Amino acid sequence: MTSVADKLAQKTERRTRGKQVRLRLVQVDVWSVVKMAFWIALFCGLATIVAFILGWVVLANTGVLDSINALLNDVTGGGENKKNSVSVEQFINFGSVALFGAVCGVLQIIVYTALAAVGAFVYNLLVRVTGGLVFGFTNN
Repeated sequence: MTSVADKLAQKTERRTRGKQVRLRLVQVDVWSVVKMAFWIALFCGLATIVAFILGWVVLANTGVLDSINALLNDVTGGGENKKNSVSVEQFINFGSVALFGAVCGVLQIIVYTALAAVGAFVYNLLVRVTGGLVFGFTNN
């Protein structure tokens, strides 16, 4: 019994001038996928941390936080005296934003690596049913 991939390969067969090679991907090494996914996720996690920090710096330096503070004090009526004034920095400061970005980055690394391992394992199981992916290469 032939697989679906064999039938598709026979249907798409055409003559070319160069040498044509068909390769079938029938197994993915899970450990290789985990290592590669870890490095990609590590760089994405670092980019996430940098994005959180840069977002805070941009908001703080452009005066957005001061505008939010003024709006909150106008709404709550705390602008008359400094004792009742509201500040965004009381709740959200640079340290908490950097820590939240770091936690998001670490979770991103763990989840992406685990999902890549599960994806490689599922692909290896599905190859038994579908026959794998067929790639065609032509040398012109």
